[in-house]
Amino acid sequence: MRKFDTKVQHLKYKVLREVARQAWKDTLFDNLLDIPKIIVPGKTPTMRCCVYKERAILAERVKIAMGGDKENPNVIEVIEIACDECPVGGFEVTNACRGCLAHRCEDVCRFGAISFDENHVAHIDKTKCKECGACSKVCPYTAIVSRKRPCQNACKVKAITMNEDKAATIDNDKCISCGACVYQCPFGAISDKSYILNVIDLLKKAQQSKSDKLYAVVAPSISSQFTYAKLGQVITGLKKLGFHTVVEAALGADMVAQAESKELAEKGFLTSSCCPAFVTYIRQSFPELLPYVSHNLSPMATIAKYIKDTTANAKVVFIGPCTAKKAEAQNEKVKPYIDAVLTFEELQALFDSRDMDITALEEGVLDNASYFGRIFARSGGLTDAVAQGLKEQEIDFALKACTCDGIEACRVALLKKSKNLLDANFIEGMACIGGCIGGAGTIADPARTAIQLNKYVKEAPFTDPEQSAFMTNIHVLKDDPDFEL
Repeated sequence: MRKFDTKVQHLKYKVLREVARQAWKDTLFDNLLDIPKIIVPGKTPTMRCCVYKERAILAERVKIAMGGDKENPNVIEVIEIACDECPVGGFEVTNACRGCLAHRCEDVCRFGAISFDENHVAHIDKTKCKECGACSKVCPYTAIVSRKRPCQNACKVKAITMNEDKAATIDNDKCISCGACVYQCPFGAISDKSYILNVIDLLKKAQQSKSDKLYAVVAPSISSQFTYAKLGQVITGLKKLGFHTVVEAALGADMVAQAESKELAEKGFLTSSCCPAFVTYIRQSFPELLPYVSHNLSPMATIAKYIKDTTANAKVVFIGPCTAKKAEAQNEKVKPYIDAVLTFEELQALFDSRDMDITALEEGVLDNASYFGRIFARSGGLTDAVAQGLKEQEIDFALKACTCDGIEACRVALLKKSKNLLDANFIEGMACIGGCIGGAGTIADPARTAIQLNKYVKEAPFTDPEQSAFMTNIHVLKDDPDFEL
């Protein structure tokens, strides 16, 4: 039974599980120093040169599992001791160079960085090289390769550099908290802060109180993550943990689709506001386009606001695939509605910290949202939902959308718009490839994720966002004994 896509995720999970297990028993601070020994017992290292370094790294992972550096506002942190000092040579000529006569690499280099030795083998002068990659593109032998670190390759906003000790460092002014570096680092040296302790605290308080109600708002991609169990069993597991009820974030997406289609027609041009990493990227790299960002809250915040507006003493925990949602929850406009954010990695740790076998549970039901609300999870889904919203509300507006799959595509679209060269009136921006289902907090094989999501989408109880939004109060509150229709 495989629960995780990578071994790095599994290691991170083990730390989270032990931290959570001790927190449930109120013994965390008493046993804090023992957690690394629990994960790596004995004196034989499993991953590093010695068991002592391994445990020292695990101690740093424990700190991040407990919320990380409180002085660092970023939700993404580097564990310097875990950084393996990967090669950082930039573009280099490999031994595949044949010393050919064409010398295309030399011809294409505008900076005079390419020279040849007596054997006609190419060499790159690092003092002249601008890392443009033109030489690599024209080499017929693909003999020139980029030796960037995995985290640098993953970070498309160039927020990662190396410090004087050759460890990765993050520029918070450029980072959009997408977590691409977290997923790609093969040593797990970059991690997102966990707020699992906050969630356990909320669960404990809800169990002790007769009036507090803790809601779990789950992203549509939950349908594709816990592949060893049925979705209904995951829903029952959440309630067994102590959540009052479980609500689809896709219901918030239905509400956003209705409002965003109206806003688009009124303004004539709009960019989406659902992906917090995309919005942060606009704020940091294209601030002149901020007036075009939709004023609607994200689906997560929209449904959380609805719950808190209609339910006394409600608390809301969002559970999804996105590390940037942790940053969004700290935003002043969103903070009143979201009390904590968990990724699917953390939810698995939470289940197992209670020794809960969700495969043995009965199947609960998750039936709040429409087809179009659920497809927000994949690239292009928001555009389809906005188009449907225009149609349902009989708004006469010719939608011409630019769907951006990944932050690089977002950059191109925003650059064109900034130069008045974009032939579109709506930009759907998704920072992760594939959309939310490609988020850094996912635990399932990405190849299976889209297939499972499509099945879940087709099972939606509603066919359109308007019907779902109209039925919101019934479906959010139907399990509430105090609610009267």
